Amino acid sequence: MRTIKLGTSNLEVPVVAVGCMRLNSLEKAQAERFVQKALDLGANFFDHADIYGGGTCEEIFADAIHMSDDVREKIILQSKCGIRPDKGMFDFSKEHILASVDGILKRLKTDYLDILLLHRPDTLVEPEEVAEAFDQLESSGKVRHFGVSNQNPMQINLLKKYVKQPIVANQLQLSITNSTMISQGFNVNMENDSAVNRDGSILDYCRLNDITIQPWSPFQYGFFEGVFLDNDKFPELNQKIDEIAKKYDVSNTTIAIAWLLRHPANMQPVTGTMNEGRLADCVKASEITLTREEWYEIFRAAGNVLP
Repeated sequence: MRTIKLGTSNLEVPVVAVGCMRLNSLEKAQAERFVQKALDLGANFFDHADIYGGGTCEEIFADAIHMSDDVREKIILQSKCGIRPDKGMFDFSKEHILASVDGILKRLKTDYLDILLLHRPDTLVEPEEVAEAFDQLESSGKVRHFGVSNQNPMQINLLKKYVKQPIVANQLQLSITNSTMISQGFNVNMENDSAVNRDGSILDYCRLNDITIQPWSPFQYGFFEGVFLDNDKFPELNQKIDEIAKKYDVSNTTIAIAWLLRHPANMQPVTGTMNEGRLADCVKASEITLTREEWYEIFRAAGNVLP
């Protein structure tokens, strides 16, 4: 699969990441087949979080891939911490970050993470504590690279004032139907809803600062309301996607991912499927380069109006 540099790091990563949030929905044999299929496809970047399945997804993954030193050298592991569903809060304290990473490493049966992301913003964050945690994790060899998720430019700048490690990735919700970070850029200084800047121009900020955007839920509309592909709520969009998919002789899944990859920001979409065939369709998108006309046709078909 085609690769890109992750942020300012020297880490070469596949352009499609394998999200493991639903891995606990599979039986043991199914999980083994799914993980092996990902590796066969060249999709060796696996995205986790300590809250996925209450930690069970990381455990299932380690067993499914038969984690060993030899296996570990061939894969890239990313996980996230900071959400405390047991307490109904977010927690970027030094104590919680360090404890979370220890738990993640134990469940994944590895000595280190390639990337650790802070999972959603914590408004009570004390960036000095985050800096201390990152320094300790880096010096101990437990984490090699760091990033965030769902953070705007000012939140990242606040961290960067104290954190010396580069922020290499920002995981953000983005799909054809959830594309406000793109649409607001078309409507600058206009009196319409699309002109509302909801994220501080995070798309441009990440491009300017060489931070890799990792779109999550690339097939979802709303906030986990469902997928837009083959959905009667989006007839014009699906007609256009199907038309372009037929031209390239690929699935509509492939075109939905190819739409994200066509953006020059060099994004790395995170899949969520546990279906081997759909994962293969996602990976196939790395071979497709939509034309400018096709990209805009899909954007408009999703209901976006160009000014």
